Amino acid sequence: MTAELPISRRHRSLETAEWCARRGWPVHPLAARRKTPVANCRVCKAPGHQRQSCACLRNGRWCHGFRAATLDPEHIQRWWGSAFGAELGVAVSCGPAGLVVVDIDAHAQEPPERNHLLPGVPIPEDIDLTGLSNGFHTLGVLAALHDAAHPAEDTDTLRVRTPSGGLHVWYRSAAGHSWQSSTGSGRGRALAWQVDIRAHGGYIVAPGTRTDAGSYTALGTTRVPAPLPAWLARELERTGHLAVSRPAVTPAPPPRARQAVAVAGGGAGAAWRALGTVLADVVACGAVPEGAGFSERLNRAAFTAGGLTAAGHLDRERAERALTEAAIEARPGQERRCSAIISSGMRAGERRPLTLRGRA
Repeated sequence: MTAELPISRRHRSLETAEWCARRGWPVHPLAARRKTPVANCRVCKAPGHQRQSCACLRNGRWCHGFRAATLDPEHIQRWWGSAFGAELGVAVSCGPAGLVVVDIDAHAQEPPERNHLLPGVPIPEDIDLTGLSNGFHTLGVLAALHDAAHPAEDTDTLRVRTPSGGLHVWYRSAAGHSWQSSTGSGRGRALAWQVDIRAHGGYIVAPGTRTDAGSYTALGTTRVPAPLPAWLARELERTGHLAVSRPAVTPAPPPRARQAVAVAGGGAGAAWRALGTVLADVVACGAVPEGAGFSERLNRAAFTAGGLTAAGHLDRERAERALTEAAIEARPGQERRCSAIISSGMRAGERRPLTLRGRA
């Protein structure tokens, strides 16, 4: 019989996953003590399997790696809440989370020719590259060319040291922009030698995850990704990483949704203002048929409402009514789906009461 895991170890992965989900970062499991996703089930491994119609994804299973990432608290509890789940790592799906992570490697390798160090950026022959041996150096050269600070030294954003001595520098993408992943300075889009980009179509290991190689450890005290620096955004656009760029316009909520908070509870006080902010994100999804992150936004709003009701700031019935009004406005005809998301999100939020600085 397997011995009971110590409480701190048993809960570590679950707490990491919940911490990420509370920030709106969809999570999925990594294989025990590894940095790769949990393997697909037998059905999903079969030749000819079509991921687009996969029942595993519809039923909240973890097949297909980052495509299974979720904010659903019930899935998170089921995946990481058991003794077996405690051995699983945690990864964040970067695209849905709105993240752009600069993955700096420090592998002991012979560097390529200078015209392959920074794709598209010629490095004059009179520049001495003696000692250049890893991604920290190439990214430092690129930053210096822009008279900018090295991302590895950016203490205003979340930075995570990797077991191999590399560094993950987490940034937040601007609204309306979608960036694509890349690896090193190989063929196709690339930023720099030994510098990977984790964005849409990729995932990043969450801080606190442990593998056989070691731990992914957050540096300093900053735990919030800063906005992507303008110079780095320009470089990513130049190197072909920009997938979508559109004006970040949030449409005015329709009348029924605009009045949802006021109808539900009068709309007064700090608690209702806080709920109104997250409800506005839900309502904004109504202008986009798909790809707006509706489930994640509704889950986040429900989680917030649950925390506020548990702390006594809001009446639960009225808060649930406001959530339902906003959800139906954004996704009419999906009442059952919306109800399930609201219920699970509020239950999760009620386990973590929220404290307000102002009076509710």
